Amino acid sequence: MPSESDDVRVWLVERDYDNRDLIILTYATPDGTRTFRKELAAQAVDLDTVTATKDVSPDDLATVEDPDVRERYADEAARMADEHDPAETI
Repeated sequence: MPSESDDVRVWLVERDYDNRDLIILTYATPDGTRTFRKELAAQAVDLDTVTATKDVSPDDLATVEDPDVRERYADEAARMADEHDPAETI
């Protein structure tokens, strides 16, 4: 079983809403190649703090295939890292 030290830090790069009243948060690695998605009920957002980063298991990361999306995520992760502390509520 991996230890917490094996976790990968990902930065919030996208917040989206769907027709089921869910907020979809996408976090990406700084290079934009891997993502972690989290879905929250809109009414639960106040209860569950959304922070600039998450530390997640490598097993929970998906690969970003599209080079344009990778670049966009890398740019947004860099912007977030420049403008926000990792534990800052967003």
